[in-house]
Amino acid sequence: MAQMGNILCYILFAFLSYSAHSRNLPPTTSKTTVLDVAASIQDTLNAMSSEFYPTSGTTQSLAQQHQTFSVSSSLSLPLHSRISLHQPSHKDYKSLTLARLERDSARVRSLTTRLDLAVRGVATSDLKPVDTGNGLELQPDAFGGPIISGTSQGSGEYFSRVGIGKPPSPAYVVLDTGSDVSWVQCAPCADCYQQADPIFEPASSASFSPLSCEAQQCKSLDVFECRNNTCLYEVAYGDGSYTVGDFVTETISIGGESVKDIAIGCGHNNEGLFVGAAGLLGLGGGSLSFPSQLNATSFSYCLVDRDSDSASTLEFNSALPHNAVTAPLRRNPQLDTFYYLGLTGMSVGGQLLRIPETAFQIDENGNGGIIIDSGTAVTRLQTDTYEALRTAFVNGTQGLQSTSGVALFDACYDLSSKKSVEVPTVSFHFEGGKVLPLPAKNYLIPVDSLGTFCFAFAPTSSALSIIGNVQQQGTRVSFDIANSVVGFSPDQC
Repeated sequence: MAQMGNILCYILFAFLSYSAHSRNLPPTTSKTTVLDVAASIQDTLNAMSSEFYPTSGTTQSLAQQHQTFSVSSSLSLPLHSRISLHQPSHKDYKSLTLARLERDSARVRSLTTRLDLAVRGVATSDLKPVDTGNGLELQPDAFGGPIISGTSQGSGEYFSRVGIGKPPSPAYVVLDTGSDVSWVQCAPCADCYQQADPIFEPASSASFSPLSCEAQQCKSLDVFECRNNTCLYEVAYGDGSYTVGDFVTETISIGGESVKDIAIGCGHNNEGLFVGAAGLLGLGGGSLSFPSQLNATSFSYCLVDRDSDSASTLEFNSALPHNAVTAPLRRNPQLDTFYYLGLTGMSVGGQLLRIPETAFQIDENGNGGIIIDSGTAVTRLQTDTYEALRTAFVNGTQGLQSTSGVALFDACYDLSSKKSVEVPTVSFHFEGGKVLPLPAKNYLIPVDSLGTFCFAFAPTSSALSIIGNVQQQGTRVSFDIANSVVGFSPDQC
């Protein structure tokens, strides 16, 4: 009996020790997750339906906005996917997907080019638009190879409705965490592309005020010139897109409130990936970005499904959700625009990938690292990292019928006979053992309406990795600027 008692005591001690230890372990996530194939295919069919699109704007509500914004108050405005505002002209969902991926590749070229130029100490003014006879190209003086403009590919993926001037003129603007300077197309136009709203008329605004060349906002521009002591700006995005015009201060109306004296570009000569939008709202980390000019301590967004007609919100000075999975927010001394993440690793099916720690780190020259970007769709990873991720995922999906690759995707499946499938969970890992598991629909996406799904990651030859908006969908991404933290809150749209 004594021996039995000793055994029971040992078992009880071991159990208590395990329980105490397990409380200190990071929360575990499921090794697999379920993809609703039928629902995803239905979304692709809805996206091509003419009944999907809204028929009315928000002009009246913008015209009624007269409240003044305080930098200490929170501010919120609606956020829309591109497809909810502009019906695609493509004949089917596959052609729409191919156009999106071509746009996305141009976006990635733009970001990596800008970083390369910053690291090399080359100003974007060295990128000159040239008509080659085969379309507009930017031909850099000190950076090799022409970069073709994506004018014909449409504009950015996520928009908000804002008011420009006093009284406010309504305008759809692209939201861009990869840019600082905000701008709109302005009359008179030397060269303006087609947009959904009327071109902004500076003469109709009582709050329009040109900036002098001595103004700090003008001196903060990467590229500026003077004309009659007024400030002229030029922004070239590296993919062939550019905007040139007067740098001014204006009143911006958003979320039922107005913000005075915001420095923006009044573009008289514009070209590129902005067709449909009136301009761009820069959400980057530089001094001229919209959050910086608001003196915002934080901002957040939640990106709805790009095939959805629903809307979410862009919020400033809102508290970090209590359930957020947090990661360190890093900065690159060579370029303060981009938001870098302290990512330590990735896992597939609960197994950490064998990736060197340096894969996601910025080196002493400003190369490398991984940024989170609202305008890039598909996450790009350094080739070795991508191949480790893809191999692990393919090994975990051997029961699914593979099919040929599509565009930049090389791991695709024929799920036409399935209503749902179980796939390995893909997760991001951050410092302190924090883990962000992704829903299956954020990395196994339809590329047509026939049941072809592809693994939505891609390799890049650049040292810069990018977490794209496909992986961010349905998650509130919070940039706590004051505390240098990025938070991820699933299902907080």
